[in-house]
Amino acid sequence: MEILEEVELCFPQLLNASCKKPIRSHFEFILSYIILSSITLLTTTLNLLVIISIAHFKQLYTPSNLLLLSLAVSDFFVGLLMFFQIILIDGCWFLGDLMCTLYYVLDYTITSASIGTMVLISIDRYVAICDPLHYSTKVTQKRVQVCVCLCWICSIIFQIVVLKDNLKQPGRYNSCSGECVVFSDYITELVDLVVTFIGPVTMIIVLYLRVFVVAVSQAHAMRSHIAAVTIQGSVKVTAKKSEMKAARTLGVVVVVFLICLCPYYCVAYTGDNLLNASSDAFVMCLFYFNSCLNPLIYAFFYPWFRKCLKLIITLKILQPGSSETNIL
Repeated sequence: MEILEEVELCFPQLLNASCKKPIRSHFEFILSYIILSSITLLTTTLNLLVIISIAHFKQLYTPSNLLLLSLAVSDFFVGLLMFFQIILIDGCWFLGDLMCTLYYVLDYTITSASIGTMVLISIDRYVAICDPLHYSTKVTQKRVQVCVCLCWICSIIFQIVVLKDNLKQPGRYNSCSGECVVFSDYITELVDLVVTFIGPVTMIIVLYLRVFVVAVSQAHAMRSHIAAVTIQGSVKVTAKKSEMKAARTLGVVVVVFLICLCPYYCVAYTGDNLLNASSDAFVMCLFYFNSCLNPLIYAFFYPWFRKCLKLIITLKILQPGSSETNIL
């Protein structure tokens, strides 16, 4: 009897039909709430600033920035969906089976679109550095718009197919009231793993390694060429800075992406029983934190974003003709 009194139920009125709340210390509960709330606030705010910047200033209407805009939009919605993770902190889902399934569909769709956009960004930078003479003809505004639309449409269709059984009968895989789970068979999970993780990660790594090699070789070539006609010392410094900048930027992009996403996919496809509740929560936070870091990696490294940020914070974008401001 004493054990029964200590157990907390999600829906006490349902007795045996209700899920039991996981046993967590007050410290763990507060810490999880603070971390998730902070990540949510940062993710939505930073990505909203990127969206406003690119959408408002006409000088930023370029193919590359359109990809950054798509990434910021997907990451912004990831931040909004994290409110549902805050709801799940106590281990209970109170919004019904249909909302549970729709949450997973939206979550997987937006995450897939975010990863897909990162692949498009890597392709864009590959063409820009490895084939700069044909970049303007290969990468046009219209082609990028089509690619972005296809990325989102394919993400939506793919995730609906993956979760079709859950959509037909929401809550069919819940073992008790207050649980929010979705299920797919082994083949579907394997295809999902390849399409949404292994494939994109492989493509991003290969393209960025190629970009890195070309960038370093171009820096060496420029140093050798200019050294013959100018002061050798200053050229060495410039070339060295170019090489270090290429290495640092590409390294951050690849390493942060893998650090944030690999633990989640490893746990998701090998079994949650390998971790306890606290470690599982950390993996989820790390996965979502990638959407918070994306605007820092892809936008804060650009000088134009710092200028846009200043104009947004000072509300100068509300002035007439502010969209024509010289940002670059």
